[in-house]
Amino acid sequence: MNHDSYPDSYIRGILNTVKSIAMVGASEKENRPSYFAFKYLLERGYNMIPINPGHAGEDLLGRRIYARLADVTEPIDMVDIFRASRYAQPIVEEALALQPRPQVIWMQLGIRNDEAAALAETNGLKVVMNRCPKIEYGRLSSEIAWMGVNTRTITSKRATASGGIQRLSLNRTSTRGGATDAAERAEREDGKA
Repeated sequence: MNHDSYPDSYIRGILNTVKSIAMVGASEKENRPSYFAFKYLLERGYNMIPINPGHAGEDLLGRRIYARLADVTEPIDMVDIFRASRYAQPIVEEALALQPRPQVIWMQLGIRNDEAAALAETNGLKVVMNRCPKIEYGRLSSEIAWMGVNTRTITSKRATASGGIQRLSLNRTSTRGGATDAAERAEREDGKA
């Protein structure tokens, strides 16, 4: 896999498939990027599992914080690494020891470790590096366009707000129970391929 560029279908496939995400390096501090990403993904329906040895046993947004991946008692679909690149290899090794194994290793913006990626891929895991699932989710669902960021989606329709906050999704059911425009668009695009 070329880790310099990812097809939207690859990222969308991951975000549509995973249900539980263990965020290694999740912070309780409300001004930290890991807190924003954790909260955003939690609000989008993912089962978020915070990993932070300095705060093990405490809660982050109602979720118990674990010291390490091995302490988590439920299956983990994706490991989101919010630690420096030099820590990626040991985190991948710990993830590979889990039963069942996660499906995905995701390294946050600014984090790239080709050796860790190769190890994960050799063992059948998907890998994303130097990307943020929060940003990718928002971009692919067109949710981020509401904030003025270019998503390559052009429309004259204003998105509907739900409770004062816009809630869109990828191919997931919307908060009102129906399919989203992004899901229908993705389905049309997949049908053309």
